[in-house]
Amino acid sequence: MPAPPCASCHQARAALRRPRSGQALCGSCFCTAFEAEVLHTVQAGRLLPPGAVVAVGASGGKDSTVLAHVLRELAPRLRITLQLVAVDEGISGYRDAALAAVRRQAARWELPLTVVAYEDLFGGWTMDSVARSTAGSGRSRACCTFCGVLRRRALEEGARRVGATHIVTGHNADDVAETVLMNFLRGDTGRLARCGGLGSAGEGGALPRCRPLQLASQKEVVLYAHFRRLDYFSEECVYAPEAFRGYARDLLKQLEVVRPSVVLDLVHSAEHLALAPTAQPAPPGACTRCGALASRTLCQVCTLLDGLDRGRPRLAIGKGRRGLDEAPLQTRAGPALSKALPAF
Repeated sequence: MPAPPCASCHQARAALRRPRSGQALCGSCFCTAFEAEVLHTVQAGRLLPPGAVVAVGASGGKDSTVLAHVLRELAPRLRITLQLVAVDEGISGYRDAALAAVRRQAARWELPLTVVAYEDLFGGWTMDSVARSTAGSGRSRACCTFCGVLRRRALEEGARRVGATHIVTGHNADDVAETVLMNFLRGDTGRLARCGGLGSAGEGGALPRCRPLQLASQKEVVLYAHFRRLDYFSEECVYAPEAFRGYARDLLKQLEVVRPSVVLDLVHSAEHLALAPTAQPAPPGACTRCGALASRTLCQVCTLLDGLDRGRPRLAIGKGRRGLDEAPLQTRAGPALSKALPAF
């Protein structure tokens, strides 16, 4: 049976049916619609004001590649300037290949690229050394927790180095739905309260962050990359299989079978979530060591580095971190922690 005509241009044959609407579109019309929806998300949410210098978190993967490509197409209309910022976590056999993809993208699109490394920022610690440190602690699944906290700080540092006024990341609707589900399953009301919205306005000196692809499904991100023939790195991180997020992702896929709209349902639920006053997170203060925004004596970054430097990474996560807060230790933190930076 031949494919139906495109429902938009009525000339070319349809190449896909949009997962969200079922509308039959050709590849060109789909890409045009996808870009228009991202433009609407940015403008309706007032995410990137004219004149903004935008640091795009570039990992080399499909999401950040699609985000950078779409924003490059929309930059003249939005009147923004783009800078690619990549983070080298220090994962041998994985990150080098991903950074090679980022460098190809930067050269092809003629966008400036800045790379910041964990090893330089965090006193010599890389994700490989973190993994070795946690291997015998019973916390090997916590690698993604360590990496997530450090990567957010590293991206902030990289954005400041290039004079950015805003940070954008490629999180799509599936990513946000997984995060909502994870925080709900863990009973983490503090993080659950921060899941709503399209980003953060920035507080305590932090740069504003946003997620222009938050309302785009992972399926459509992949389709856009396919029709635009984008070059991206597609291998999974070597530490990802042990992460808790994988279980949330599997559960989400099972839920989609019985309720196809579950991804956006979770995203919109987070936007309208209201917590009881007793469940609201405490107002943040300042880290006593680096001056960053923190809900405890030490910010997350300093706490994690403390646990690693003491050879007690288990204390860096969960209730045990109180012991670290109460007995500060001079860490091996690099330049990024020698001055006040916001915590995340």
